[in-house]
Amino acid sequence: MAELNGLELAPEVAAVLPGWSDILTYLQDARRPFVVDVLRAADAAGRPAVQPRCGVGGHEEMLALLRELEPAGPDILSVTIDAHTRLRKFDTARELMLDSPADLNGYPLVSHGWRRGRELGEAVHVPLEVRHGSPDGRDLFAVSIAAGITSFEGGGIGYNLPYSKNVPLSRSLRAWQQVDALCGALAASGLIIDRELFGTLTAVLVPPSVSLAMTMLEGIAAVREGVRCLSVSYPQGGEPHQDIAALRAVRTLSRRYLGTAVEVYPVLHEFMGVFPATPEFAGLLILHGGLTARLGGATKVINKTVQEAYGIPDAGANANGLRIAALGASQLLDFVRVDEDRVAEEQHWIEREVAEIIEPVLAAGALFDSIDAAFRAGRLDIPFSASVHARSQVIPRRDRTGAVRYGDSGGLPFSGAVLRRQADLLREPEGTRPRTRIEAATADIHYFPDLENAFRSGCSPYRSQP
Repeated sequence: MAELNGLELAPEVAAVLPGWSDILTYLQDARRPFVVDVLRAADAAGRPAVQPRCGVGGHEEMLALLRELEPAGPDILSVTIDAHTRLRKFDTARELMLDSPADLNGYPLVSHGWRRGRELGEAVHVPLEVRHGSPDGRDLFAVSIAAGITSFEGGGIGYNLPYSKNVPLSRSLRAWQQVDALCGALAASGLIIDRELFGTLTAVLVPPSVSLAMTMLEGIAAVREGVRCLSVSYPQGGEPHQDIAALRAVRTLSRRYLGTAVEVYPVLHEFMGVFPATPEFAGLLILHGGLTARLGGATKVINKTVQEAYGIPDAGANANGLRIAALGASQLLDFVRVDEDRVAEEQHWIEREVAEIIEPVLAAGALFDSIDAAFRAGRLDIPFSASVHARSQVIPRRDRTGAVRYGDSGGLPFSGAVLRRQADLLREPEGTRPRTRIEAATADIHYFPDLENAFRSGCSPYRSQP
């Protein structure tokens, strides 16, 4: 392994990087704002910044995509990385980049190199963030900062367990520790790199306290290495009171566990489950996400598109999704109100659940060893994990309002009060036909398409039924 200021890298990556002083000079001389500047401005204004996902394999195509999206008004643009690069299969990514870039599901930044990365940043007037899914993002991070990209997503839990089958947590946590340490070194030089933590996890029916517990643990690790800006992402579940409460809880929990030396910004990822198929319903859900972000005090919202049900959106649909999300997050909907007592109750219980999940881990000793041991024992867990290093015994369910609850909390160390509340919220009315676990999960996953189908089939409260 070679090094860049303490960051261990593959030799073939380190060999083609510029020197540390060149990287510092380029970052210091950049004429575009850093991502942290955008987040600060959005937070002060009380209007969430809006950011799309976007990434294609070819360099000219990526340049064209960024330029096509910029007129839609994004505050930040993404460079979404392909699956081969995420798993450090750089040779495969390079071969496809040269022979058939359209076959890549993202931009292979390591293969294109830092000079082309700088071309991406210089082609638009808003800053870039790298989004990926790597259990070990060290090489990608090195190329990203050499390219002048000032936000980097991921962490040792959220970018391992949802994506990889058999990467030990001890390995991913320590790889990300090096990334965070280099962010700390950059912060000491006055260059603040935003680190977004992927609380979205597996994205389907993620209970809020599981999402926030994982990001708090990653955040504690990052702050210890000197990271000074954290974006804490949360996946929209769909019930507004619960989602607003979870976003507000980000700030409270961050003050409790991360301290005041780090800037923390809540981020809403618009609904990532099974999407409505018609443009009208899809557009409404996108608008709903923007509004939820604003009411929850999110600093940023990652938008979806009306083509979500069919695959990767084209640039036009992505631009349209940006505009819809921005409208939802705008002052045009300031008249919308929610039941604040209900939000406060949700927030209280979310924060209590997070404390019950993570405080035994924090009390157990060395952080990484405690996280690893807790996952082995099931005291930490996430639903629907791709990894053998999580038990996936947590079974989420929707209650009658659509909020995501714990049908089965597995080995999570919840108190009796928490467990009783979860059971009460999921109790079916007397006379309801019992459903199998598969039936319940299928219905919960298809929550929004089912609402769409009910409306389209004429199940209106204002229409008499035959």
